[in-house]
Amino acid sequence: MKGQPHKQADTEIFRYGHSAGADWEQAAEQCLRQIGYIPPETNLGFLYVTDEHAAILPSILEHFREQTGINDWVGTVGMGICATGIEYYETPAMAVMVGAFGPEDYRILPTLQSLEMNELDALDDWLAGSAAHLGIVHGDPRNAAGPELIERLAARLPGGFLVGGLSSSRDQEPQIANRIVQGGLSGVVFSDRVQVVTGLSQGCTPIAGKHEITECERNVISRIDERPALDVFYEDIGEILARDLNRVAGYIFAGLPLQGSDTADYLVRNLVGVDTRNKLLAVGDLLQPGQEIQFCRRDGASAWEDLERMLGDLKARTGDRPIRGGVYYSCLGRGKNLFGEESDELRAIRERLGGFPLVGFFANGEIFHNRLYGYTGVLTLFL
Repeated sequence: MKGQPHKQADTEIFRYGHSAGADWEQAAEQCLRQIGYIPPETNLGFLYVTDEHAAILPSILEHFREQTGINDWVGTVGMGICATGIEYYETPAMAVMVGAFGPEDYRILPTLQSLEMNELDALDDWLAGSAAHLGIVHGDPRNAAGPELIERLAARLPGGFLVGGLSSSRDQEPQIANRIVQGGLSGVVFSDRVQVVTGLSQGCTPIAGKHEITECERNVISRIDERPALDVFYEDIGEILARDLNRVAGYIFAGLPLQGSDTADYLVRNLVGVDTRNKLLAVGDLLQPGQEIQFCRRDGASAWEDLERMLGDLKARTGDRPIRGGVYYSCLGRGKNLFGEESDELRAIRERLGGFPLVGFFANGEIFHNRLYGYTGVLTLFL
């Protein structure tokens, strides 16, 4: 599909395709027809498939590599995937985007599975050539060291900033880093010569002020603000929810404010247990005495407002520069579960920012800067 005559403008944009169907070869051909002519400079592909295709991802990857002539690929599997203005759930589907980058402007990230990250040693010379790097990464949710791997990778990259998500699947959770990999963190790193803007949108909103965890052990909180943890929790969520804790699941969460953040940023974590006799509260993360906590609710109206805020901010930051392409990683708890069944989340991006090529997936945790988030949407635009 390379080598045909083309307009100069063809080299200035990304190309993408998406399709649903149980016959993966037919779906792949539909994607290729949407992509059309591929300029010879095109050298990097992004590939996302729903988990119905997880077992045959090696065949799908090899098919796109052969048909496009592009050697370098990254991607993963999701219980939902997305493309420009559309979301796919619970059906075999794929979304692919290809783009042109300077050969020295990116490197495929070796799969990182241990905290030593010796795999990065081979990239040290290349990393030294740039003052800032963006990593688009995919993580395996089964690796317990994932959050620390994310922090250490961001620290290891000069000026490092990460975006991405954890694979989501009812079965296999493969990733693509030029080949099929699993078990760690993989993806692609770009130098500062690749212009991008990124944004984060929260899916939960605080329901009260910040508190201090004054006593805890691992993930179990015994005292907040020097009071029994459950007493503070009951006050914040209100009498109606406090009387029926079954209504709390999936609606109320723990927010862990980030120290030093100038954007009132916070990590959302699940509430995983309540001990009413001893007034204890368990959270889905390791905690430390002195750490701040605020309780949040999963609220569609507030999530819409924050999505609009993020899109407005990105529109202002792009200015007059055209958007060449983008990747979007949203939480499984968002999408149809928060915004509606008609691809409303992806439609909002298209309506506010335009119909540029976009692919991504619904994740088991989202990666932004140097942290693992939950219930967020992370949008990255190539300019």
